[in-house]
Amino acid sequence: MAADSLFRPFTHKSLTLKNRIVMAPMTRSFSPEGVPTPEVAAYYRRRAEGDVGLILSEGTVVARPSAKNDPNVPDFHGERALAGWKRVIDEVHAAGGKMGPQLWHVGSARNPMTTWVAPPPVDAPSGLSSPGKHFTEPMTDEAIADTIAAFGKAAADAKRLGFDVVEIHGAHGYLIDQFFWSGTNVRTDAFGGATLAERSRFAAEVVKSIRAAVGKDMVIILRLSQWKQQDFTVKLAQTPDEMTAWLTPLVEAGTDILHCSQRRFWEPEFEGSELNFAGWAKKLTGKPTITVGSVGLSGEFTAAFRGESSKPASLDNLLRRLEREEFDLVAVGRALLSDAQWAQKVRDARHDELQDFTKEALARLA
Repeated sequence: MAADSLFRPFTHKSLTLKNRIVMAPMTRSFSPEGVPTPEVAAYYRRRAEGDVGLILSEGTVVARPSAKNDPNVPDFHGERALAGWKRVIDEVHAAGGKMGPQLWHVGSARNPMTTWVAPPPVDAPSGLSSPGKHFTEPMTDEAIADTIAAFGKAAADAKRLGFDVVEIHGAHGYLIDQFFWSGTNVRTDAFGGATLAERSRFAAEVVKSIRAAVGKDMVIILRLSQWKQQDFTVKLAQTPDEMTAWLTPLVEAGTDILHCSQRRFWEPEFEGSELNFAGWAKKLTGKPTITVGSVGLSGEFTAAFRGESSKPASLDNLLRRLEREEFDLVAVGRALLSDAQWAQKVRDARHDELQDFTKEALARLA
């Protein structure tokens, strides 16, 4: 199929994009002591030069002691790190691109790739790293309030530096997602509860804090997933009604766009419908959505960490769904990590020039 639908402009509030392609956030760990380097800025600039519509940064952490689990993950606080991010956004804008930082807190999720240990205290809603596995003490009211404020402060800095949007990482078993999940949130106070709607309060308060910091016009994106790194089979919302109860308070708090993470974008979310996660989220909330999950490649992303390669794959299924307006934007991860010109090659039907994804791409800033 012709890829015309991928290259229509998109506008929402203050955000106008030249096309529907989003660079998905991908942890790169090339920021020593949390400071993005000139090489990181050049990496993102190359994607802007390659005509990516919106670039979302790798996860960049807010000002809490244990917000990250890798020393080379970038910070979004402190004079040196913010100066590094200012260089990044200036380079992206100079190349005609649009970009937002993904604001992140890993919670109790550890990183098996490093022996580095973050300073205490570790933040986790109930002190659990996975269901039944005690890791630390539950977050206090003070820690919760400070974390919510840290997200707001980071968003204010993003606006001050000139970023075009802000994305919140609320997926994949990290801190915000640990509040959603009944397996890791067994609190009995206002930030816990038997229902998904009740356990959404922490995320909603984070969104409200960011909205207060950036004003009414700056777009806030919230990345969500059903699956967790601790358990790929988890489904927070088992039915459309449960998904409505989950997403409604997040939208009411000020979320503009829902970034709906799946391992494979083509998989239906509920029986009886071909709609994927992004399709259902748009149908239930009326908000624009971003789909993501193995776009343009034959294998899904977790296989990459086992050293498996992936080959370019047809976009026809994706394009049909986009033309039906099941979702609004398409996040591309590994294909763009390997090839900064991926969007231009797809636009110009240069399919024979599309590259395989190999594990070696994870070890460099291409």
